[in-house]
Amino acid sequence: MVVEHFKDAPAIYRRLQEKGRMMPEGLEYVSSWIDVDLKICWQLMRTEDESLFQIWTDNWKDLMDFKVVPVRTSAEMRQMMDAKLD
Repeated sequence: MVVEHFKDAPAIYRRLQEKGRMMPEGLEYVSSWIDVDLKICWQLMRTEDESLFQIWTDNWKDLMDFKVVPVRTSAEMRQMMDAKLD
């Protein structure tokens, strides 16, 4: 999960329109949610290589600040915990 704090929403959307997401191969966009004030975006991404986040965020760091939070689905976590509890 990526939490983005927008510095300039119009500029972000302009760049997105002109250049797309600018993600490296191997980093997959899943979905996102944006607060109604255009200040924060919660973006669900998927990758096997966490280093790809740095490449991607470097393309946008002038327009937003990022926090990358590794997450798992509830089903994945339950399966992991069930295996530990057995």
